[in-house]
Amino acid sequence: MSAETLTLDCIIHLFSYLEPPDLLRAAQVNKTWNEAAETSSLWRNMCLRRWAFCNISVIPGMQTWKKYYLHRSNLEHKKLSGRPSVDYTCKAMRGHTGTITGMAYLSENEHTFATGNVKSVVCTTSSDGTVRAWNVQEGTEIWSSPQQENGLQNIATFPSYKLVTTIDCRGIIKLWHGETGEELATFSVSSSSCSVVVYTINSKPFLTVGTEGGKLYTLAAADLSQISSTQLFQNCGIDSLLCSPNGLWIVARPTDNALPPKVVYTHSATNSVDDEQLSSPLPIRGQCLDTCWLPAEPARVAALHDEETNCHIVSLDIHIENKSKYKMSITAQQVADFTLPTQLRIGETIMKGFGKQTILLATGPELKLYTLSGTELMAFKDHHNSITSIWVDPFHVVTSSMDLSLRVYSWKNDNKSSLLNGRYHLLGGSHRWSNGFRSVACDDVSIVGVVAGNGDILRAYCFNL
Repeated sequence: MSAETLTLDCIIHLFSYLEPPDLLRAAQVNKTWNEAAETSSLWRNMCLRRWAFCNISVIPGMQTWKKYYLHRSNLEHKKLSGRPSVDYTCKAMRGHTGTITGMAYLSENEHTFATGNVKSVVCTTSSDGTVRAWNVQEGTEIWSSPQQENGLQNIATFPSYKLVTTIDCRGIIKLWHGETGEELATFSVSSSSCSVVVYTINSKPFLTVGTEGGKLYTLAAADLSQISSTQLFQNCGIDSLLCSPNGLWIVARPTDNALPPKVVYTHSATNSVDDEQLSSPLPIRGQCLDTCWLPAEPARVAALHDEETNCHIVSLDIHIENKSKYKMSITAQQVADFTLPTQLRIGETIMKGFGKQTILLATGPELKLYTLSGTELMAFKDHHNSITSIWVDPFHVVTSSMDLSLRVYSWKNDNKSSLLNGRYHLLGGSHRWSNGFRSVACDDVSIVGVVAGNGDILRAYCFNL
């Protein structure tokens, strides 16, 4: 079959996975491509084939699918090659005098494709009692709060609403205007240790806070007004909270590892008219070491647990079951379960989910990929020291380590399997001044890591458009 007789669908299939240099070469030699290239349907289909989530109607300055495709393909090419000074620039952001205890992007990913207006904003909290906002591309501080009476422990952001929430070591929650740093509201849960998750239901933002006393508070993010509270655990605190991708479920892990985590239905937590919050313990045995959601299945959770002499990973699908007209309960149906080849301990591992069937597990300096049934897909030993955090999105995986480097991987463009390509590493400076990367976060055009040292700093890698 000649190039001139290729159908539109064939062209989309053949060219939607090409990198920008190959795409340009193909456009020069293929007559049918050139004839069809200006049609909006082709560019739209190619965009949706490669990035199923994209919607140019909500992106300022982006008028055509062709513009979006070429713009984003060029950016991805730079993120995959990672050449210093050519593909990205590196900036250090200093200002905190204590340990950086939390970091979160305030800017939304898609805004970065507005032509001529690329601005990533990251907010941080510190033991020095301040919350700060940073312009990542410029490497400058946008605003800093007045120094609070207590050190700050946690941060969470609502990018769509330009809101920032922080929690200090006394359980005082504060709401800040993300663009100005103005303090908007305060609420206290009277706890020296808190965990927090934020989510949106029916276009309304909420935050749920777990305390050292085992209590769970749900607040309206607009003004920190309390909607509900419940005693989730009777004789221990809440160690961590993890919200599902669709905001309907929260997994709460207790500080007593002998107790199983509980899953909470946020619909009941965000409705004050409900008599009680609907929750249920996950059916796992032994000590729970970590949990994660599988993002392509909004109600699928995986739990890493230690039972007797073995470590297992069990995956469960969460459902609501109607017992009667006025009574509901939570059920957890097992999807798969497998035993890991080595024994693990609390604090030694980091677990993340990808797609419907893939688990990423970091133990020490090693990163492994498993299917839910226990097949080891890949193993990477690129770091020389322990992995401290993993960032996972639909296109990339970035790991941080105390060896003072970030490792960047990309998902292979293969719908049949979830495999990674190791791409490059990003260095964080000298061990003479720094101890290593404590955590990492990313958006479409930047990667930001927290570098531990004598006064933590942020190191930002911004990709050129």
